[in-house]
Parts: sequence; structure tokens; C-alpha cells
Amino acid sequence: MAEVRNKQVVLKDYVSGFPKESDMHIIEGTVTLKLPEASSEVLLFKNLYLSCDPYMRILMTEGASSYTPGSPLTGYGVGRVLESGHLDYKKGDLVWGITKWEEYSLVSSDQTTTTTTTKPFFKIQHTDVPLSYYTGILGMPGMTAYVGFFELCSPKKGEKVFVSAASGAVGQLVGQFAKLAGCYVVGSAGSKEKVDLLKNKLGFDEAFNYKEESDLNAALKRCFPEGIDIYFENVGGKTLDAVLLNMRLHGRISVCGMISQYNLTQPEGVTNLANMIFKRIRMQGFIVSDSYNLYPKFLEFLLPHIREGKVMYVEDIAEGLENGPAALVGLYSGRNFGKQVLVVSRE
Repeated sequence: MAEVRNKQVVLKDYVSGFPKESDMHIIEGTVTLKLPEASSEVLLFKNLYLSCDPYMRILMTEGASSYTPGSPLTGYGVGRVLESGHLDYKKGDLVWGITKWEEYSLVSSDQTTTTTTTKPFFKIQHTDVPLSYYTGILGMPGMTAYVGFFELCSPKKGEKVFVSAASGAVGQLVGQFAKLAGCYVVGSAGSKEKVDLLKNKLGFDEAFNYKEESDLNAALKRCFPEGIDIYFENVGGKTLDAVLLNMRLHGRISVCGMISQYNLTQPEGVTNLANMIFKRIRMQGFIVSDSYNLYPKFLEFLLPHIREGKVMYVEDIAEGLENGPAALVGLYSGRNFGKQVLVVSRE
């Protein structure tokens, strides 16, 4: 019954405004690598990769579903089962799902979490791709892109698609899915390097740096002279307002996130919502965990494209739990280049 070190990333207190590295701290305790007595439905596993995701900022604000100060952050990750009290999982299984920001975690396999009320772990069956992909392209962000684009927007060949935060964990996939569907796709991002990535590596037809556009409405008119059929919304605020002016009749807006608003004490208003009426626009928000029943269908669709090199995925890798706070905080200033992954252990 070995007792080992267990490093954790803990939230100090609730956050107001932009999060800082100092809002979290690293503590070191110990954990016994054995399940407690009479612990059914519980898994003990070693965390290998953790996912840094924009929604985590929302959970740092005091509220009904928020993190608990003094406790480790929770989020999506990849781990290896060390001990199992559940019949569906055995020692040695690789899984992805909701875990804690620490080296070793004891988690309930039927837990209700802040992000999903469904079964929180998925066995990893395909190991011919990088394990880190299950924090991104083959995990929650990949499913988010798939559900938000295909299931909500029902794209048709030749349609015009705009993606904000297009170089991020979800946006980079939406753009590639749009190209697979025969659409014209434009993305916005926050640096020249990210714009170059979209156009030269990820296959976007056009892209622009929103920080260099004084008039977003004019930028969208330049890229979409005939208007936008599908908008995949990741940022909110001024971008959403400008998009509404440029939507075509019967356009669809899939609302995935609004990262521009998460750190504001007073959220920005949207003034062009009347366009939804006379343009007959459908705008729908969604939570990906409602659609996890589609995960087998999603894998069947995406794995062949990955193996054939038809879909690429860009990751920004940070090494070690001690670098977790910086990696997470960097999301909110656009410091990451692609999907932000935190490596806890490469075994």
C-alpha cells in the first residue's frame, strides 16, 4: 500500500476580473495508492494530461456550480486507472473525462459534475494517435466542434461559414469540418502567426486579425460580400454584434462560448438582435455533454480523417503541474497557440 506525493493546483479564492497565476497555488500532499474500504463506483487514477479550457474561468466566480476555494481545480483530462471499484473499468485502462488538477485522483465514476451530468469517463480504445488528443480533438473540444457545427447548423455545400477564436481548441476543427463539408470558411484570430496558421496549415479560405480591424462590420463585409450562412460563436461581444449585421436569410449561429465576456464585471450588450427577426436567423446555445451519446459516431467520422492527414490539430504543450496556472491564465490573453494542454506525467 504505497503512499506517494500528490501535487495539486488549488484555487485560493473566488476570482473577479481577469484571473491571475496568483489566484492559484501549488500544494503538495500525499495519497495512498489504494481504494478506501467499501468504495464502489470509485476510481483511483494517475493523471497524465489535463485540458485548459475557457469555461473554467466561469467556475472561478462564486456561484452555484463554482469551484471550491482551497480545493483542486477540476476539468477534463486523460488518466490511467490504478484501482477500480466499478465493473466497467479495470486496472490499466486509459480513460478521459472529468478529473482533478493533481497527480493522482480519487473520483466517483457516476459523479454529477459542474460540466456534465452524464457518465464522466470514456475508455480510450484507439492509442495509435497521441494520448493528448483526448483532451482536445478526440475529447470534449472535438465533440463540441462536431455537435455545434454538424448537429446544430446542418451545413450545406457552398455555404459561407465564419468562425471566431478560429485557432483555438474548438475553432481550428470547426474550420476544417466546414472545408470537409464543401463550405467557404473564414476565421478570426488575435495575431499574425495565428492568421498564417489558419490559412497556410488548417485550410481556411481566408482569415483576419481582429485586433487590427477598427471596424469589424467592414472586415466581415470584405470577407463575406454575400453574407454569412453559419457563424460558430466563441467570443461574443462586438464580434457577435457585427456578425448579426452580416448574416444571410435563414442563417444559423451556434453559440459555443463567449470568451470576451468571461472576465468582465459588466458584460457588453448586443445591439443588433433585431436582425434575427427579419433575417429569420436561428441562434442556439448548447452544452456538449448533452450529446455525448454521439461519441461513437463522432469517432467513426473523425479518426479516419486524422489517420489520413485530412484533419490537423495544433497543440500548445505546457509541462508539469507547476506550470498549470500560467497555462490556464494564458488562455484569456490569447497566449496559447492552438489547444492548451498540460502534461502531468508521460509515465
